[in-house]
Amino acid sequence: MATTMTRKDRKGVVRLRALTRGPALALICALAVGTIAAAPTLLAAANAAPDPFLWLEDVNGVRARNWVKAENAKTLAVLRSDGHFARFHAEALAINAAEDRIPVPQIIAGRVYNFWQDARHVRGIWRTTAIADYARPVPAWTTVLDLDALAKAEGKNWVWQEADCDSPGRRRCLISLSDGGEDASTVREFDLSVRRFVSGGFALPHGKQGFVWAGPDTLLVSREWHPGELTASGYPYILKRVERGRPLSAATEIARGTKADVSVAPFEFHDGSGHRVLGVHRGISFFDSAYELITPRGLVGLPLPRKSELVALLAGRLLLKLDEPWRAGLRTLPQGALVSFEVAAASADPKHLAPTLVFAPGPRETLDSAAATRDRLVVVAYENVRGRASVFTPGPHGSWTRRRLRFADNSSLDIVSTDEFGSSAFISVTSFLIPTTLWRVDTQTRAATIAKSLPARFAASADLVEQDEAISKDGTRVPYFIVRPKHVRYDGGNPTILTAYGGFAISSTPVYSGVLGKLWLANGGVYVVANIRGGGEFGPAWHEAGLKTHRQRVYDDFTAVAEDLIAKKITSPRRLGIEGGSNGGLLMGVAFTQHPELYHAVDIQVPLLDMLRFEKIAAGASWVDEYGSVSNPRERAFLASISPYNNLKSGVRYPTALIWTTTKDDRVGPQHARKFAAKLALLHVPYFFYEYVEGGHGSGANVKERSFESALEFTYFARRLTR
Repeated sequence: MATTMTRKDRKGVVRLRALTRGPALALICALAVGTIAAAPTLLAAANAAPDPFLWLEDVNGVRARNWVKAENAKTLAVLRSDGHFARFHAEALAINAAEDRIPVPQIIAGRVYNFWQDARHVRGIWRTTAIADYARPVPAWTTVLDLDALAKAEGKNWVWQEADCDSPGRRRCLISLSDGGEDASTVREFDLSVRRFVSGGFALPHGKQGFVWAGPDTLLVSREWHPGELTASGYPYILKRVERGRPLSAATEIARGTKADVSVAPFEFHDGSGHRVLGVHRGISFFDSAYELITPRGLVGLPLPRKSELVALLAGRLLLKLDEPWRAGLRTLPQGALVSFEVAAASADPKHLAPTLVFAPGPRETLDSAAATRDRLVVVAYENVRGRASVFTPGPHGSWTRRRLRFADNSSLDIVSTDEFGSSAFISVTSFLIPTTLWRVDTQTRAATIAKSLPARFAASADLVEQDEAISKDGTRVPYFIVRPKHVRYDGGNPTILTAYGGFAISSTPVYSGVLGKLWLANGGVYVVANIRGGGEFGPAWHEAGLKTHRQRVYDDFTAVAEDLIAKKITSPRRLGIEGGSNGGLLMGVAFTQHPELYHAVDIQVPLLDMLRFEKIAAGASWVDEYGSVSNPRERAFLASISPYNNLKSGVRYPTALIWTTTKDDRVGPQHARKFAAKLALLHVPYFFYEYVEGGHGSGANVKERSFESALEFTYFARRLTR
């Protein structure tokens, strides 16, 4: 499901962990009216074994693909002919392809690199400029790699994933390319100095894999070395050392997990002082980890809490985020804290680590991200869902001092990139109504200057943002943001979209969306973001409150917010729509089946919906820690009680849903969405369904596809909520 502790990839382990974590998706897509002839015998079969729609789980089967084509055609016939579509499409494309967007920086070897897509570069270009030049209105970019040209020359459907340039000399990169947006990648070595792929260089064939540089001529790689060497979750569990010039078949095994694990992956950290750490991360389960250091004398296990995550290296100290308390010596370090310990001490005597506290969150606070420059650590936390940034400086005897950075309140903060060999850090500041600003911070002086600003995409002066609270079924106070016109009338007539995520410790925070603003807010719509349990807004305990058989709390929180909006007459069931993706798509499915009377539009994006078979579909087995397992009788009973696919019933007046997915989604898989739509058709319930070929677990592989999806989606909402 979505993102990781920091958005800066932590060299290997996160590359695999990120595949299992799906972010709350931005508003985007759309779908079609379905029909499958229903009969009483088929309906009875749909709620009993065997599943009559199992044939739709054959992702590329002829029968299934023909069904998808027919459904897509029906969707396009309805939504593309709607009067809103052409304008929405043109507006979304203008925003997504605009040349004055902020080019997201990645600092590599003292230069800024950026991957860029627009109308002329549909697949995208990877380009570079000097750090000083980057701040100019129009930087002097130099193209490093043209993905459109590469795809055309090779006859491939390449989609950019990432570039790992942490080879010791910073000249060589490992570039990951995806076939159509899948999580699985093909990896090739690239030379920055000559700007081309290395002839005879490192090459890792298609697959889900983790990798890091272990030296200029050595990689550590986890992948499916032989057929079947994957965990039940579909990730590798065998780690090997790969030497330059030698075939993969000659790789030397370093570590091995088990098929019962989620994954095994290498990790690498380095700092500006010359320290470098290599190790092995074993994902015992989705949230439980074991770490080992790779040393000259072999693997050295670190006695860290199982619910913890290594996030950075600075001044020879490893930084660790705690998702459970850590009893170390005579003191207990609190859940949710950021702590540090000396790498040298850990290698020499791992049984007697002496961690020190860096940051401890308050009761309404949560640690979000941390990243290092040469001499300092940048930390972002959220206080009551408002971003706060600080710079921490290492002191003697493991101590740390903190200095706050001041940014606008009621904003989301994100560490975009840091220079491990300098003092620069780029931090983005965004909110619902104020366009995103990218700040360059000198972590030594704490001086902050604006590097880039996004121009306004819609007139926000007529709108305002409020934060309110609803009371959930068990008395818990659940905050939510409302973005609305200043002079809204509380008469229940306001078209409103409510969204949430509610899982995997992912926080839903304010963000500026030009497409949302132009296509929805500027047309008088109201937008609401609910910070329900299961997310990470208030630390690990907020997330854990919604795990497994406690998950009904998540759904009750969402219902409470919807009912609060209706009670305050901000909207009404006739004008209330909801949307969510991935785990948020499951939330939408549960809302659809448990409270169909509350909503008139339900946008279900790349969802999980069959919770009795999710472990057998794509990477579903990796999420047992979050949802539970059908192999546990108590957990199976709960999953059966909330599974949207299994709880669809005849005779219920459901809202007309929009359900969309992608064929290339190898994380959640398109099977859930397909089967849900097919069962709705069996029940004679109107719906929209659309399946995109490309995009992976997301919303399109390029700006043209994303713009088309946005037009379809907002056309759906306009049809359902404004007429």
